[in-house]
Amino acid sequence: MSSELLNTVDLDAELQQASPQKILEFALSEFDNIVVSFSGAEDVVLVHMAHQIRPDIKVFVLDTGRLHAETYRFIERVREHYKVDIDVLSPDGEAVRELVRKKGLFSFYQDGHQECCGIRKIGPLRKKLLEVDAWVTGQRKDQSPGTRNGIPVIQDDKLFARPGDRLVKFNPLANWSSQQVWDYIRAMEIPYNELHDQGYVSIGCEPCTRPIGPGQHEREGRWWWEESTKKECGLHADNVKS
Repeated sequence: MSSELLNTVDLDAELQQASPQKILEFALSEFDNIVVSFSGAEDVVLVHMAHQIRPDIKVFVLDTGRLHAETYRFIERVREHYKVDIDVLSPDGEAVRELVRKKGLFSFYQDGHQECCGIRKIGPLRKKLLEVDAWVTGQRKDQSPGTRNGIPVIQDDKLFARPGDRLVKFNPLANWSSQQVWDYIRAMEIPYNELHDQGYVSIGCEPCTRPIGPGQHEREGRWWWEESTKKECGLHADNVKS
């Protein structure tokens, strides 16, 4: 089926009750030019599932230059474990230098994280997504009640589509809870980021991520100095808009 013929609204209704594996099977059967987004956190289950369906699946990760050392080591473990091609995307060096020259290394504590994320994440992501017809993310509804509780399992990505073209976005884990993800990781003996054993749940850049305590929602460990309902870096900005 051509992407032009996909009715994502009807397909989302049809696939809402499907397992992540079934959603991935559909995605990989419909698209050859598709890539999995791997954040270096618990969405490693997507790499595992996709690799079982298509061993040569393409994967990318955003290297902001500010990740934890543990995350870099984890990315390499995943590459070696699954023998997959992980495209490590870096931000534009000149844009980073200009931001740091003007505002220093920690401007996000005063200005908010959007400007820094725009340079270190959104820029390289946008460039990458111009090359593909579809992408797969690890978004879950339970990750952020303020922005992700209504995400579909398949949608048109109007933010990053090529001009005049279409980009389809799959969220196979949308209906899974964090508990289901971790049950799967343990059952399948999937490698995971060692930071999870130190109290980290949602893992991003080192200056913007911290462990959470008992009873705290996982998103409270990200950008803790900002409004809790706006905690999106821009990769999924359509969640905030909606």
